[in-house]
Amino acid sequence: MADITYEITKELGVISENAKGWTRELNLVSWNGHDAKYDIRDWSPDHTRMSKGMSLTEEEMEKLVELFNARNEEDSFE
Repeated sequence: MADITYEITKELGVISENAKGWTRELNLVSWNGHDAKYDIRDWSPDHTRMSKGMSLTEEEMEKLVELFNARNEEDSFE
């Protein structure tokens, strides 16, 4: 299996933290030297280990935000 390289080019924020100190984060990440994409995944405290996650292009992120903002109140958990 080929080595996967990554570079967190910008840390955008922490979404949540679990009891073991891992944080679910939204970052801009470059995978294998490609252009950075929006990335949501759990990271170890030192960012050396990560869980499976999801990477989104600029257009996909814009659509996600649009869908979230357009949701109905009854779609909320509150």
